[in-house]
Amino acid sequence: MSRSIASSIASSIARAALKVICILTLFQLFTETSAAQDAARESVPQPRRWEFRVASGTLIPTGEQRLALRTADITAAQVAWLPRPALAVTGSFGWARSRDLGAVGTPKLDVFTSDLGAELRTAEWFAGRAVTVSPFVGLGAGMRSYDSRARGMDAAHTLSGYASVGGEVGFRRVGVRLEVRDYASGSGAITGAGASEARNDVVVMAALRLNRRAGVRR
Repeated sequence: MSRSIASSIASSIARAALKVICILTLFQLFTETSAAQDAARESVPQPRRWEFRVASGTLIPTGEQRLALRTADITAAQVAWLPRPALAVTGSFGWARSRDLGAVGTPKLDVFTSDLGAELRTAEWFAGRAVTVSPFVGLGAGMRSYDSRARGMDAAHTLSGYASVGGEVGFRRVGVRLEVRDYASGSGAITGAGASEARNDVVVMAALRLNRRAGVRR
């Protein structure tokens, strides 16, 4: 991969980081009114926790990426470690079933994404009520692989990075997690021409989680 591809991806991630900072500022404004309640809740010791979930959704190519990939269903397995209630380190492995629009016959194309990132989570909104909301934002990086079903074509690999925003809506023991990720990755892996540009696609995912008991902080 050329330096220009990595530079372009880094630039896209930097722009996404600025957006995340703006979102965090808005989150802070929303949570200031419940600062006393949050402080009381944080005073209770919180053990380290692990989370595992299987999410499903859609990979949506944007811009030039729409000429290379078809919109596809995606399934992702995610493991998260929470050293603090407001911080989660999340590893994800996703598989999207797309098609290579740039190849003759548009053969099936498996898109594999593996990455590691960090999530910042705000205090739970509407704590103690029937319906709660737990927003988050995140950044991460990893690898993207394209495995075409066309004969004679080997799998191609490229760096990728993402910015995410989402939240979990809880109702008693049921939690529905919604997440939107904006990915930037090198285009040369798809085109085979070594193009030195970053392309974007959006992944929208949802996951269902059952809590052990009502009122558990997520």
